Amino acid sequence: MGPGTDVWPQCSSLDNGCLKECVEEDDEPEDSDNVSQPKAAKPPRNYQPMRHCISQAMLAGASDSRPTNEGSGVKAPNNERCAYVPIFRSGSCSEMGPKPYMEDEYICVDDLREHLDAQRDYPFLGAFYGVFDGHGGIDAASFTKRNILEFILEDSSFPKGVKKAVKNAFAKVDHALADTRSLDNSSGTTALTALILGRNMLIANAGDSRAVLGKRGRAIELSTDHKPSCTSEKMRIEKLGGVIYDGYLNGQLSVARALGDWHMKGPKGSDGPLSAEPELEEVTLCEEDEFLIIGCDGLWDVMSSQYAVTIVRKELMMHNDPEKCSRQLVMEASKRNSCDNLTVVVICFSSDPPPKIEIPRMNRRRSISAEGLDVLKGVLGDA
Repeated sequence: MGPGTDVWPQCSSLDNGCLKECVEEDDEPEDSDNVSQPKAAKPPRNYQPMRHCISQAMLAGASDSRPTNEGSGVKAPNNERCAYVPIFRSGSCSEMGPKPYMEDEYICVDDLREHLDAQRDYPFLGAFYGVFDGHGGIDAASFTKRNILEFILEDSSFPKGVKKAVKNAFAKVDHALADTRSLDNSSGTTALTALILGRNMLIANAGDSRAVLGKRGRAIELSTDHKPSCTSEKMRIEKLGGVIYDGYLNGQLSVARALGDWHMKGPKGSDGPLSAEPELEEVTLCEEDEFLIIGCDGLWDVMSSQYAVTIVRKELMMHNDPEKCSRQLVMEASKRNSCDNLTVVVICFSSDPPPKIEIPRMNRRRSISAEGLDVLKGVLGDA
């Protein structure tokens, strides 16, 4: 979405005409614990070229009779997909882990209407989720959890200017952490939120928590881990006079963006090495988008995004319970000796479990011409 176009369609199950067409993802997961990806060279001789291995898979019991634009290779719009409206249900798990104290917080709101002004008629379904990884005490994470959604909904830009409202809310929380005397202004927190209105989902991230979308078994990362060693963050930090020592910002903090930590920031309104500005990622949900995983870095330090998606999808197919999925991810991270607090939220976009995926078998027979057979006989005879 370009500058000046931060207006979201206000869609619901009663307002399908304004739903945008789903956009296909081209990004491959960067790493995987269990799946080995073939190199992008020549495809195997007995397979047709494909953009994604999973894109050729079919859902069990589904027919592949969708119309296409002949000659272009582009699928024709599907009216059923245009009318798709997700539902929201979530489960969470948060444990202290091996640390002597708990500094993580999270929020799950499956029905945003409970927090909206009853006097205004909002024509969309919505939800809100967030994880907050505190440091230097629990004050910053707890304050952010209690106030950030209220700050978004109260902003004058909401709901037409959602991106602006979210950015303003992050800044308002950051400044409040400096001004509220009852809070320790040296306390800080990372913040990752997912605001969903209709089919439109906006991920906002400041810190090293992560949001991963499960798309028919593939992991699509929707956020960047803001580590000081990250190339873009390192350039920004050094440009603003900061230094990175042994992976820590100014030798003190292991993240490049956070709310609070005012002992490391300059005057309000000034640009410093430690930023509170969130990085935004907007997604239009479609039927292939099955669930979202958001978690603090205690999970991602010991587990790849693809492995987490594989676990959640497998668990959902067994019991269809996002809370059990969250618990399973935390248990797996503990087994892998995570040394941090562990907080995970799993958000499903359907009331049904993910469908089984079948890879179609290729039964095409290969033949050789008479001329080729003669050449092969000659080669074998010379050998």
